[in-house]
Amino acid sequence: MKMTMLKTPANADQKPDPELDLDDPETNFMAMLKIRGDLAEKDFFFAFPGEMWASIPQEGYTRCFKTFGIGAGRIEEVDEGWRIYNREVLYYMDPDTGEILQEWSNPFLGGKKVEVFHVANDPVNGVFTRTGSPVLSPPYPYVAYGDDIVFQWDFYIFRPAHMSREEYPLYSSGDMDQHCELWGIQGRKSDVLNPDITSGQCTLSWSRVAQWIPFMEMGNSPGYMTNQSHCVKLLGGPSELPRYILDYTEKHYPKYLEAPTEWNGPQMTSQYEEFKSHIEAKKAGKE
Repeated sequence: MKMTMLKTPANADQKPDPELDLDDPETNFMAMLKIRGDLAEKDFFFAFPGEMWASIPQEGYTRCFKTFGIGAGRIEEVDEGWRIYNREVLYYMDPDTGEILQEWSNPFLGGKKVEVFHVANDPVNGVFTRTGSPVLSPPYPYVAYGDDIVFQWDFYIFRPAHMSREEYPLYSSGDMDQHCELWGIQGRKSDVLNPDITSGQCTLSWSRVAQWIPFMEMGNSPGYMTNQSHCVKLLGGPSELPRYILDYTEKHYPKYLEAPTEWNGPQMTSQYEEFKSHIEAKKAGKE
């Protein structure tokens, strides 16, 4: 049994898998979509528990939160490829008890209590095009061994920040948003090859290295946050969530238990723009 990888000049002599040639862009494309989503255009769900750590240069690391996220998505075939309709919520939790937090004592500000603002991004829609996108178009880097396929899917973001330092000195780390999100998407070769399966089993790893979370009120203090989560596709739907997570979501964020149904073009809602709207609403006395 040999490990296979996306063919490059360095391994140009690698022979394709006769059953599933993942060096072929279309085969690669459809395999990733079947693992990541559902080719029958049904809703699919991910749960992603994890932890979040703060790092201050030359001062070490601090475990700040447990986290728990839920993603509800659906893919739909269109002329240019496949649209993904998606929304996601992520809760910040006590690192020891797992309690979903409403406020947090910031140890870097002498224990100052700050209001916790959970991630609630709706929508997070995009298009997996067959060509043209450096990240969303195939072929996706992969490693295959035995029945395991792991796709690599990484985003390196550097763009103007939603909150400038001048306007939001308490919440903004800088005028540029610089962060990365690193994904490993693992599925089964046997699921991809099975014509009776439209949504393969999937586990993911997700790491995010980013500037301070705005609600921490750290401004542009030196340091950054690292989030590491291990995600699973809930083949049985939201009912497979931990009971207290499902109860909290049904009470406070019920729409995140189903995928969006309307397409308004690619629209990547972010926690930064949502937090900015929250702050502006508070200033206007609307919250």
